Amino acid sequence: MATTTLPAKKKGVASSSIGLKYLMAGTGVIFILYVLLHMYGNLKALAGQEAFDEYAHHLRTFGEPMLPYGGLLWIVRVVLILAIIGHVYAALKLIARNNAARPVKYQVKKNISSTFASRTMRWGGLALLLFVIFHLIHFTVVKPNFNSSADADAVKESPFVMISASFELWWVVLIYALAMVALGMHLYHGVYSASQTMGLNRTAVARSRARALGGVIAAVVVVGFLIPPLALFFNLV
Repeated sequence: MATTTLPAKKKGVASSSIGLKYLMAGTGVIFILYVLLHMYGNLKALAGQEAFDEYAHHLRTFGEPMLPYGGLLWIVRVVLILAIIGHVYAALKLIARNNAARPVKYQVKKNISSTFASRTMRWGGLALLLFVIFHLIHFTVVKPNFNSSADADAVKESPFVMISASFELWWVVLIYALAMVALGMHLYHGVYSASQTMGLNRTAVARSRARALGGVIAAVVVVGFLIPPLALFFNLV
């Protein structure tokens, strides 16, 4: 009796790596949408204390009475936390697999032709993770008043006074500026990588457009996020 042996179906590394890349791309899109909205909110500071505090209050009361006070912000926070966990998990798994699969000579050759943003993607991602932790402690969880000359009660009562007092300090502005540079490089390469994962970079023109889109998004985000702290630091608001 004749028998046939079917080739074993490939599983594991290849298929799961594709899934991990889609996880990174999907969570990356969530981050891009969030930072654009967050940037828009930060720019409200340019309109002055009343406008910014009203905007901050509106975020906390949005959806009432269907949502509790601050309900929208907690929904956003939970989504972002899950996205961060998924993004970091996928990144670490892919890094481990790439390091195990690629010979040293191939890795060096690849790095020669890669961009600075892609070569610093891992360390930039780590820097951003540390900044997010600092940012949450600074403005959300603990809310320490680093500026001893600021009125503590006013800082607690007014979001605008809180950020104004913080961005009067040069080292706080410097931390945010460095973090935004890291964010810009991360976005520049991330947009290109996400479009490649989704199969949108099949031609030279498409790859060029993806690079350009990444550059535009990175520039808009970096400039948009740096305007409020610099304006507050130089007393332009």
